[in-house]
Amino acid sequence: MEKMHFTRMDLGTADDFAVMKAVHERTLEALPDQLFALLENLSKDTAYNITRKEHCLQTATRALRDGKDEEYVVVALFHDIAEPLGPFNHGEVIASILHPFISRNNYWMLLQHGLFQTYFYGDKIGVDPNARDQYKSDPAYAQTVEFCAKFDEVSFDANYKSEPLSTFEPMVRRVLQKQWVAP
Repeated sequence: MEKMHFTRMDLGTADDFAVMKAVHERTLEALPDQLFALLENLSKDTAYNITRKEHCLQTATRALRDGKDEEYVVVALFHDIAEPLGPFNHGEVIASILHPFISRNNYWMLLQHGLFQTYFYGDKIGVDPNARDQYKSDPAYAQTVEFCAKFDEVSFDANYKSEPLSTFEPMVRRVLQKQWVAP
């Protein structure tokens, strides 16, 4: 495997950065499988009445069956996969990973869904359930309210029949193939 030879980026050559480009291309190619591995990791969690993997599958299935577009469904599938990495900011973590591939409103929905979920249980843990109202003027506010109410907070049902992961795999690969343009 080719290697970069610089000790400082400002001393790198065109050949060094060609190697870096190839590394990034391999990383992007592997990204769907990395995300699927994080999703699979959620199958080990048994604190809920269903696994968090099943919760994510239910959320994505509900969005799919409601006619949401592929990007939205992919966001629904992966919305909680970063909980083991960042229990207090999991939405921010996955939003950052998916940011180059998704719309502004889907990014914002991922970023804020944790706060918006407190609407359903905040009063039980001493948190303001209406804290989300500070964002009412945001263009993605209504979308995020809908996501939490219709797809996320209701997806803990052991009797709900989710689509298998294989239904979502092609969607994930298509969404993550979008060309990213550096700002």
